[in-house]
Amino acid sequence: MSRQPRPEVPVPRQLPLRRSPRGAGTARVTRTRLRSTAAVCTTMSALAATSLITAPSVAEPFSPEPCALQRTDVHHSEGLDTWNAAYPRPARTLDAVMVFLSFPDSQPLTSPAELAADHFPATGDFFRRASYGAFTLRPHPLRDWIRMPSPSTSYAIRRDWAPKHRAAYLRDALAAADRYVDFSRYDVVYFVADPDAPGVDSDATKVVNLDTPMRADGTDIRRVVTVFENHPPDRLVLAHETGHVFDLPDLYHRPVDGKGDWDTHVGDWDLMGSQFGLSPDLLGWHKWKLGWLQPRQVVCVRGSEPTRLTLEPLGAGPGVVVTGAAGAPAFGLGRGTKLAVVRTGAGSALAFEVRTPVGNDALSCRAGVLVYRVRSGAESGGGPVEVVDAHPDTEACWADSVYPPLADAPVALGESFTVPGEGVRVKVEDRTVSGAWTVQITPA
Repeated sequence: MSRQPRPEVPVPRQLPLRRSPRGAGTARVTRTRLRSTAAVCTTMSALAATSLITAPSVAEPFSPEPCALQRTDVHHSEGLDTWNAAYPRPARTLDAVMVFLSFPDSQPLTSPAELAADHFPATGDFFRRASYGAFTLRPHPLRDWIRMPSPSTSYAIRRDWAPKHRAAYLRDALAAADRYVDFSRYDVVYFVADPDAPGVDSDATKVVNLDTPMRADGTDIRRVVTVFENHPPDRLVLAHETGHVFDLPDLYHRPVDGKGDWDTHVGDWDLMGSQFGLSPDLLGWHKWKLGWLQPRQVVCVRGSEPTRLTLEPLGAGPGVVVTGAAGAPAFGLGRGTKLAVVRTGAGSALAFEVRTPVGNDALSCRAGVLVYRVRSGAESGGGPVEVVDAHPDTEACWADSVYPPLADAPVALGESFTVPGEGVRVKVEDRTVSGAWTVQITPA
């Protein structure tokens, strides 16, 4: 099973779908064909010939904190002074439709219910824990297969998908599904292909971003998660792809020649780096970006004097048991300080958070204070976050970690560490009876 992540992709500008007026019914109501053959050819020409032009996004004020980096125009910027309103914000319950697509050249060997169970409730549980219960992703899987009009092999599905074939797939999938799905009811769209069809490549799962949205049921569809996973699928793969739907970037490093280590930027320490990570909970910076950390839970460390603070484990939330200073179970964590930030430049910062084996990080290799750099001007896949290794001469959990050199990256209890190139020093002094960690940070 491959451990290589799948990058999301943009598609060239296309004409919006034309469709007949919607009837009074919703799901399972047969509708008229969306367009004529001539219209299909016209749209496909536009899809194949027009290059991507990034449309301006609408910004919503978000964080007034002085250490909140300003969002830039790069794809999935890690700036969080504003929220990009082109993306659904996961601060409430969002509804996701799962459309299961079969092909005329293959008889499915699994049922839609089996494929839905591959991803839920696991995906929803991940986000519930990561958000401390603030966000619910509610799936709505269809019960039956929907037949695509062309054989699976005709779409030339692969990791680096040709725009022409990708456009044809999306067009056919939406046209076929629109007979049965009221897309105006959903915030997230998953197109799940029959994993046993001969033309389906499991390495092609990704988010497709539409520069000009498709239209269905009076709704703009700006991005679609195309799922081509095997049965059973890669661990937490759908949670990773859904993270892109919420404006989170890829944190892995893709080697130029396709060979070598993919996980050199963040290792196991964030889902957006690897869905296989031992500690896949979203970084505190991402939880702040998504609105799951309140301003009072983020400390901006300024000046040159040491700042002593108490940091709760990032994965600790209501009802989560954390081991206290004496090794006994401790309760009641979840609303205290989770993240400390030192601004290091106009578009850069250092972040500090405690990672322990709780919640989504139950399989963590090492516990301690994780230190990482954030750059708001680095685009998705270009190293917007880089974990700083506090133990550069050692590695850990080589049999299970996606990148053992960073598995022991956190600063452990009783250790001090000065961030190379920054001069910022962190000292992990103690653990409290409640299970929080006492940390001293000294800016340069």
